[in-house]
Amino acid sequence: MIPNEIAISVQGLKKSYKNIPVLKGVDFKVKTGSIFALLGSNGTGKTTIVKILTTLLKHDSGTAVVNGFDVASKPDSVRQSISLTGQFAAVDEILSGRENLIMIARLRHLKNPRQVADDLLKRFGLTDAANRRVSTYSGGMRRRLDIAMSLVGKSQLIFLDEPTTGLDPEARIEVWKFIKELSDNGTTVFLTTQYLEEAEQLADRIAILQNGRIIVNDTLTELKKLFPPTKVEYIEKQPTLEEIFLAIVGKKEEK
Repeated sequence: MIPNEIAISVQGLKKSYKNIPVLKGVDFKVKTGSIFALLGSNGTGKTTIVKILTTLLKHDSGTAVVNGFDVASKPDSVRQSISLTGQFAAVDEILSGRENLIMIARLRHLKNPRQVADDLLKRFGLTDAANRRVSTYSGGMRRRLDIAMSLVGKSQLIFLDEPTTGLDPEARIEVWKFIKELSDNGTTVFLTTQYLEEAEQLADRIAILQNGRIIVNDTLTELKKLFPPTKVEYIEKQPTLEEIFLAIVGKKEEK
């Protein structure tokens, strides 16, 4: 890969808390315009990596380059080129959905912030609730608004730290659709998740973090090859109650 095809480059990244190592030498690269999923159990350091890459936390050693900028020496440049959606929706509950988006657009010094807000509200299906206080929103609506706020300014790279945690299945599928659209439009997506199905549905490349290191980093197709060959077994299929019910009702009606 040539340099401008790499959105994130991490080498030998280390971080300890109170002399307890969390990251012990993490290495990976993320291709521009791709969806990269980082998997790992609670406490493995996924959020620590996100915080380091988004300049919210300093690493002990190693290098981390985001959109061509070193996170240690050029944190301001990194921040200007990224957006972050954390594990919990960072929205102002006193303001309305539209007011939240207008506020972020103004902070990013965008022209016509009201138009920017209206376009995102429409895209995320929040137009009808635009003028309601966010405190009245459901969990799924807050999450959609949170992601919409991350898209203000069309950042080159968006970090999504467990974006669908706590969402119902329908809302989760909506978020998946938005993430795919981001990638299709050229945005690089760095995703952490505990839902394996989420990574399977979205990611171009999947990395697994364990014991402070990346133990695998590959496409889903290649990762499947690491699994033992499928054992084929033939079992007698038992009818479900629904099938029994329909069969009985059908016979009764025939008579």
